[in-house]
Amino acid sequence: MNSARLLRHLSMPLALAGICMFFALRESAFLGPRNLTQWLVEFSITGTLALGMFMILLTGQIDLSVGSGVGLIGGIAAVLVFHHAWPAAGALGAAFLVAVLLWTLMGTLIVRQRIPSFIITLGGLLVFKGLFWLVIQNSTVPVLRGEQDNLYSLLTTYYLPRDAGRALAGVVLAGLGLALWRSRSARRAHGLPVRSPRFVALAGVATAIGVVGLVEVCNRFRGVPLPLLILAATAGCVYFLTRHTPFGRYLYAIGGNEEAAVLSGIAVPRVLVGAYVLMGVTVALTGFMTTAYSGASTTTVGDLMELDAIAACVIGGTALRGGRGTVGGVIFGALIMTALLNGMTLLAVSPEIKFIARGLVLALAVWMDVRLGADAPRD
Repeated sequence: MNSARLLRHLSMPLALAGICMFFALRESAFLGPRNLTQWLVEFSITGTLALGMFMILLTGQIDLSVGSGVGLIGGIAAVLVFHHAWPAAGALGAAFLVAVLLWTLMGTLIVRQRIPSFIITLGGLLVFKGLFWLVIQNSTVPVLRGEQDNLYSLLTTYYLPRDAGRALAGVVLAGLGLALWRSRSARRAHGLPVRSPRFVALAGVATAIGVVGLVEVCNRFRGVPLPLLILAATAGCVYFLTRHTPFGRYLYAIGGNEEAAVLSGIAVPRVLVGAYVLMGVTVALTGFMTTAYSGASTTTVGDLMELDAIAACVIGGTALRGGRGTVGGVIFGALIMTALLNGMTLLAVSPEIKFIARGLVLALAVWMDVRLGADAPRD
């Protein structure tokens, strides 16, 4: 492994460890069960949106409208619940359909009219922001009607019982073990190289410690938060889609060389529209969780979330030019971004410094992609 690849592999763990160490020394509550659980909720929200952005970036496209879309979709559901007395399930379902429709139309426009995605989604950013403010009438709209919790608010206020969390950890570890065994068997059957048993054992032990430790830390507060389960389900679906389906292989192929993908018979327009449809799905999920976490839909919901999602992807090794990236890298990138933001919030850092920090992280992530991307293998 050359130095550039080694640096790329070690940079994320070292950066996360450094950030956690810095904030833990400045504020002991950073590693407390309450704050760690809150961090996991914030991480789940950013990570879910980043997974949608990951599929867009794989094709060499981009979506700058997702932050405004998060506010709009969450606001539509909140207005239907609070002002029109819709059942929460119906409001969430209607808003979800709006998200899918909007991103289908946007993807179709990009493909059919051959307009750069940067321009279309930049326009979407402005249009969705304006529609969002019109929908909520520039006011604060709670996600609850009355004092009783509904499905909307439960998205970020429900926690798994302790024993259920432990059982889920066992199921997750068993599933990961089965997936690893099947992957190794398939690679051996095709004569491909596999990791050494020692490496696999160490990775398995580290994963088990991480999963069990995560559950126990959450159990010291209220339990495993529901958004973490939503993120896990989303990550599992995206991983399966990108690694074990023709659609996922087409995403990588288009990002690697779109002309070659066309010549090989891939229906590029259909795949690109599909990627934007899936982006709409993750925007809806993120919009619901973000608005529920805030407790209300306000004009600031979703601000700059598109930059956090892009930064999480690029930090995790996803190439802006397309064709390279992994789900695991995106998750790690989201961890780093949310650790930074959570720590600054805990220390009551001023908004000006937060903006500067986010900008510097995004610039550093792009620099790493440019400098190290050429030496990293394309997936």
